[in-house]
Amino acid sequence: MDIGLVLQTNPPASRVVELAKLAEDAGFTHLWTFDSCVLWEEPFVIYSQILQATDRIMVGPMVTNPLTRDWTVTASLFATLNEMFGPRTVCGIGRGDSAVRVTGGGPAKLATLRECMRVVKDLAEGREASVHGTTVRIPWVTEGTLEMWMGAYGPKALAMAGTDADGLILQLADPFVVEWAVASTLDALRSTGRDRDAFTVCVAAPAYVGDDLAHQRDQVRWFGGMVGNHVADIVARYGETSGSVPVALTDYIKDRRGYDYSHHGKAGNPDTEFVPDEIVDRFCLLGPPERHRERLMELRGLGADQFALYLMHDDPVGTIEAYGNEVIGHVDLA
Repeated sequence: MDIGLVLQTNPPASRVVELAKLAEDAGFTHLWTFDSCVLWEEPFVIYSQILQATDRIMVGPMVTNPLTRDWTVTASLFATLNEMFGPRTVCGIGRGDSAVRVTGGGPAKLATLRECMRVVKDLAEGREASVHGTTVRIPWVTEGTLEMWMGAYGPKALAMAGTDADGLILQLADPFVVEWAVASTLDALRSTGRDRDAFTVCVAAPAYVGDDLAHQRDQVRWFGGMVGNHVADIVARYGETSGSVPVALTDYIKDRRGYDYSHHGKAGNPDTEFVPDEIVDRFCLLGPPERHRERLMELRGLGADQFALYLMHDDPVGTIEAYGNEVIGHVDLA
C-alpha cells in the first residue's frame, strides 16, 4: 500500500513545497492538493515547484473537475509537467464541489465527467480526441502517460469509476463503507474484463497521530462536513431509504443545516457541529501509531492500494514525522 498526503495550497506556496519535501523524505509516495481556484492558490504552478524540489513523489489534484478548466488546458498542464519531470503526475477528478459551488454552479453530470476523462487522457497521452466536434491532438506529446483516478461515492459514480477510470478515490476511511464502495467498483471493473492489477483504489481521510483523542476529533470534524456535501447530493438523488447507499453513510447528515465554503476543509468549521464523534472516528484515522497501523492493515485487506491522509489540522509536521518514523515501513502493507 502506498501512503499519500493531501494538502491545501494555502499561501505561502513555499510551505506546501517544504511539506512535500518532508513527506518524500518520510516515505510518502504521493502529494495531492485540493483544486479550487477561488479558495486556494493555483495547484499546477505549485506542482512544478514540488517536482523540481523532489525526486520521486507523485503529484496531482484531489480532485479537479470538468467545469473550471477547458479540457485541453487540463491535458496540456499534465503533459507539460510530465515532459519536464517525467511521468510523475496523476489526475484525480470528480464531478466538482467547492470549485464550482463557490461561484454559484453545481457538480457536472456523470456523462460530462466520463467524456472529460476520455478527452484529457487521450490528449495527455498523445492521441487524438474530439473536442466540441473538432478532432484535436497535442502535437508535441509523443509518449505521454496519465492515469485518471475518479472520486466517487454514489452507486452510479462508483460503477463508472470501475468501467471508465484508472482508479477510484474514496474520501473516507470507514471500513464498512470502504468495503461496499470497493466491491461496487470492482464488480463494474470485472464486468468489462479489465485487469484489477492495473486499477488503483485510493482511500483518503484525515489522520492525526497522538493520544489526545478529544482534541484530534475537534481538529478533523470538518471532514465529516465535507463528506456530508457529497452525501447530501446522493440522498437527493437516491433518497434516504432506497437501499442503494449504506445507512452508515447517510444517517449522520440528518441534522445538517447548510454549508459555508469559506470554512471548507478547515479545523473548527462551524458548519460541522452536526458531525458526531462516532462518524469522526469511523471516517478518520486517529490515536496513537498502533491504531493507525491497524486501520491501514484493515483498509489494505478491503482492497485499498493507497491511503492518502489529509493534513488540515494543527500538527501537520508531527503527523508526517510520526508516519515516517512509526507507520510507514513498520507495518506489512504489501
